[in-house]
Order: sequence, then C-alpha cells, then structure tokens
Amino acid sequence: MNRTARPGPAVVDPARPFGAHLRMSWWKPLVLLVTLPVVLVLTQWSAFLFVGVLVGSDDPLSTEFTPEKALAANLAIGVTGLVAVLMLVWLSGVPWRALFSHRRAFDGLRLARYSVGAALVVGAAMAVVAVVAPESAGWTGFAITGTTLALLAVTLLTTPFQAAGEELMFRSVLLPAAASWLRAVRPALALGLVVSSLGFAAVHGSTDPWLAGYFTVVGISTGLMAIISGGMEAPIAFHVVNNVIAGVLTNVMAGGGTSTIDRATDTGGPSLLILAVANVAMVAVVWFHERRARPARLAG
Repeated sequence: MNRTARPGPAVVDPARPFGAHLRMSWWKPLVLLVTLPVVLVLTQWSAFLFVGVLVGSDDPLSTEFTPEKALAANLAIGVTGLVAVLMLVWLSGVPWRALFSHRRAFDGLRLARYSVGAALVVGAAMAVVAVVAPESAGWTGFAITGTTLALLAVTLLTTPFQAAGEELMFRSVLLPAAASWLRAVRPALALGLVVSSLGFAAVHGSTDPWLAGYFTVVGISTGLMAIISGGMEAPIAFHVVNNVIAGVLTNVMAGGGTSTIDRATDTGGPSLLILAVANVAMVAVVWFHERRARPARLAG
C-alpha cells in the first residue's frame, strides 16, 4: 500500500508580518546566534592581520583606521552579512528573497526614497551635533590630503556594502530567526527585536554605556523599520546613509590624517541622544510613509 508523505509546515508564513514570518526548528536560531558573531569577529580579525602583513604594520589590531584597514573592515562585515543569509537559507530552506521582503517584491524605488529621507534626517542630526557638541564627534580640523582622499574613496565605495551586511545579518537573519521561537506575533516580534538589537550592540564591542545604549537604539530602530515596511529597504537605506555621512565627515575633519575608532569607556556622551533622536525620527518617517502608501496599494 502506497502512502503519500504529508508535507511539513511551510518555512515562510504568509499570514505573519516581516520579522515573524519564518518557521524554524528551535535549535537553528541557536546555531545562527552562536556562529555568526564568531564568523564576524574572525573575518575582521583575519582581514586586519592580512592588511598588517601587507603594509608591514606593527599593530594590525590598533584602533587607528588607515585606508587599508577601513577597506578590510568594510569588506569583512559585508561578507559576513552574505554568509548569514546563506546559512539561514541552508539551515531552513527559506527562499533568499523572503529575507529581503515579505508579501511583496523588494523595491528599488522604495530604497531610493528612503535613502533621500535618511539623508535629510541624518544630515540634520549631524548639523545639530556640529553646533551643540562638536568636540564629541572627535573632529580635529578640516583638511584634505592623500590619506583623506583614500579614506573618502573607501567610505563611498565600500561602506554601503558594510552597512548592508550588518542589516542582512541582524535584521534579515537574526531578527526573524529569534522570533521563530514564539508563535504569538507580537511577543515573537518583541523577542526578535530584543535579541537582534542586543546582539548588534554586543558585536560593536563598546564598554561605554552611552555607546552601548546608542547601538541598541540603532538595532531596535532599524528592526522596527523592517517590520513596519515589510522589508529591508528602509533599514538598509538608513544604515548606509548614516554610515556614509558619518564616515565622510570623520574623514574630512580628521586634520588630514587617519581616523580612530575607540569604543572604550568614556568615549560616548549625552550628544549621542541627538543621533538616537534621528533614529526614532526615521522610524516615524517609515511609519507615516507606509501608512500613506497602504491605501494606494489596496486600491491598486
């Protein structure tokens, strides 16, 4: 007697919102949560060592970011984002497109519009910082040298890859993976936001409470953008624009030299509240845009 095997539950649940739309065995998110931060750290560490050998650096793991080291960091983080997507696809069989948008196609026009909005929000926040607390940004003075031009080239060409890689790892993969542990939608989304945001803050390695808190706000905000909009266009746009603008300003205001990334204790401060407000403002922009666009989509 022939028996037809009963199909298992669908990996992607069309009835649930983005961020809580995946169904996975309980152990698979654990594998991702343990493995991906290790991959991120080892990839950057290996890239820094390679650059150190290439340029003859005495301390390839120093906080000083030369053009070569900035390039290595950006490429390593971007590659880790791609690895995260491939791991989730391999573990669960989820279509990779479902990690970029849900119940609709990924929209390049939406990405462009959110990029413009992010530029306005982030630009305004940086202007306020420059007026209110310029010393908090670590700017030493405007200058353009060969080192500056090299850093600007690295920033403009590879920072989008780096920022998108972080969004793929934390919002495309870890958020829905952690949310798959719960069936009720709101608790699942809350769990996914908490786990992915704390993980995002942790891998930035800051012992300063202001910076750690700020990175957590970034994680929660970009996670909310993904959930509200049903895809990754808004969080990728905001993260890319934020990092590019911050990188360009840091490079041209570094006195013509290299930049330094130091996230130890006492490197943050209250001025980060301005940047946190920018994150919240972008969430509001996404919410208003999606609320206005919904009736048009339903009518169409």
